[in-house]
Amino acid sequence: MKKYIFIMFAAIALTACESELELTSPSELTAQGFWDTEEGASAAHAGLYADLRSNYSTLWLFGEIRSDIWGGRTFESSFNVDLIESNITAATAPFDWLSFYERIHRVNDFLKNVPDIEFSNNATKQHMLGQAYGLRAFYYYTLLKTWGGVPVITEPLADVNPSGLSKARSSQAEVMVQVKTDIEASLSAFGSQNFFGDGSIYWSKAATLALKGDVYIWSGNLMGGGSPDFNVAKTALQQIASLGMSLESSIPDLWGVENEDNSEFIFTLQYKQDEASNIYNSFTGRSTEIHEVYNDKGEFMGPSGIDFIINGANRYGPSEKTLLLTDDNDDARKEATFIRLFVDDNGGAGYDSYVESRYYGSVFNKFLGRIDGTQRIFENDVPVYRYADVLLLLAEARNLLGEDPSGEINLVRERAYGANYTPIVHAYSNSSQTDNANAILDERYKEFVGEGKRWWDLRRAGNSFVINNIEFLSAGDEYKLLLPITQNMIGRNPLLEQTPGY
Repeated sequence: MKKYIFIMFAAIALTACESELELTSPSELTAQGFWDTEEGASAAHAGLYADLRSNYSTLWLFGEIRSDIWGGRTFESSFNVDLIESNITAATAPFDWLSFYERIHRVNDFLKNVPDIEFSNNATKQHMLGQAYGLRAFYYYTLLKTWGGVPVITEPLADVNPSGLSKARSSQAEVMVQVKTDIEASLSAFGSQNFFGDGSIYWSKAATLALKGDVYIWSGNLMGGGSPDFNVAKTALQQIASLGMSLESSIPDLWGVENEDNSEFIFTLQYKQDEASNIYNSFTGRSTEIHEVYNDKGEFMGPSGIDFIINGANRYGPSEKTLLLTDDNDDARKEATFIRLFVDDNGGAGYDSYVESRYYGSVFNKFLGRIDGTQRIFENDVPVYRYADVLLLLAEARNLLGEDPSGEINLVRERAYGANYTPIVHAYSNSSQTDNANAILDERYKEFVGEGKRWWDLRRAGNSFVINNIEFLSAGDEYKLLLPITQNMIGRNPLLEQTPGY
């Protein structure tokens, strides 16, 4: 197996940069016989997930940093302030789509070649194809949400002739057709199979159904699909429970390296010591800073207290809005999401609630890794979809159909409050469609802090919800909801046109 992995990465290293699409040069893998065996296909299959994981920091920035979650006090200089404050122009376009098209090319190569390979178990081949179609749908959906219309390419490159590489942006509608086509191809390939191998670290039928619900709510609400699309989303999301997915019974049972093999995680990115670390060390801090302050229980964080072990950085701080929204001592998500730090112990009593004048900063607790001796290892698997997401997406679909979404909202609330749950206090009651939408958004806000969801949640709800919640955006800034493409991209591919508004 190591031989095939070496061949795969050696071939990937031969990428050509002939145009702004920057796709990998045509498959030297094929010429080398890489696609002749099941072992070669398995190595390429593993590579698809290494590709996705290596792109996670960008996926997280796309889905969260422009929302209202971050931008608060940090111990060190903050990262990505311009994105937080929506200081985006065509001249300072913060991303290009190079890495996405490199990954799409490899998926295309996989989908073109694997059907012709004989496997010892055809069900394994079909599941791998279902995964690949699902991943391609996920990539194109991400591109659509980020830039709007983008070039659609579904075949691996046949040559590196520059004249054949330039391709205009397809319309948003055309990109959405491709996303939906790949979703159906994925479900067809999966058949009745769900998980593969080690469960949630591979794309699955449940992941494709979650993506389908997400996609059809977006197309129904933002692209004119209306009730027919909302019904498709509802049906897809309702199927996921039958595949064995459910909420974990309590918030403490959900988070932590030791709890990753759970019934809630549908698709996760896997991290392991000496293999890859996740991005969340930048949400913590250094011991030199943390060991001088107290947590909200009044415990000293330094060696003469609880001697909190940390070896990260503190570049992202929760906004005051986030701190206030999650400041509910009956809700287990408060403690599970942040360790709130204060400059004193309040006479030994600690701080039951946020006090701005005494607040020092926060350590993000959700993906805090594990202790190994005197080091903290950031190896939490990071969920892309989990069952709480499915329930609240289903609540969105129901609300958009004029149905009562309170059942799904209250399942998530009941789990969050646990033994503290009192229906007369904590349960949500059906209200107007706008009130319901805001309740769902607030519940998703509290549930998914740090998981790369909030910006997409606001976008999926509609432009007015974005403008009303993001203090750095005003009426007239709607064009900023999509990103500009870089001048370099346009210069290298004359068929590309700038995103409208920039």
